[in-house]
Amino acid sequence: MSRIDDTREFLPVRIAVLAVSDTRSLDEDRSGDILVKRLEDAGHKLAARDIVTDDRDKIAQILRNWCADDAVDVIISTGGTGLTGRDVTVEAHRDVYEKEIDAFGTVFTHVSMAKIGTSAVQSRACGGVALGTYLFALPGSTGACKDAWDEILSFQLDYRHRPCNFVEIMPRLDEHLRRK
Repeated sequence: MSRIDDTREFLPVRIAVLAVSDTRSLDEDRSGDILVKRLEDAGHKLAARDIVTDDRDKIAQILRNWCADDAVDVIISTGGTGLTGRDVTVEAHRDVYEKEIDAFGTVFTHVSMAKIGTSAVQSRACGGVALGTYLFALPGSTGACKDAWDEILSFQLDYRHRPCNFVEIMPRLDEHLRRK
């Protein structure tokens, strides 16, 4: 069973938050506000924050820029994970991923099912890795962002979480690039 090992030191990570929306401004980004508050309350650092329209190329470019930035360890985007024609965040993420974290979407769906029932099938939340950076695409709803952080990311981004977590393998995410 998972648990927090208090004998281990907490290691803060640097997290960038990206809102994807054609209709909101950064000042109106409630889901981003929730994520920023939660990550800072947990002891992590906000590395960057931005908003972008539902444009696959623009989203992917911001993700690539942040992945290339040594000051960013994790990217969390909100919005654009649904099924409509404008929902292209998942495709933009997959344009950037070197590896997809398949189970992230599965676990997110499981968590969502407990809250919203079969409506969870309409989300395409996903996660991946690129250039040693973790990337997660969450739905734009505040509830979905709370669920993803509270039920998954808060644990996986905590070095003290046992039996394993994303932070402890972070130094090895880009080892394939160093072998050359």
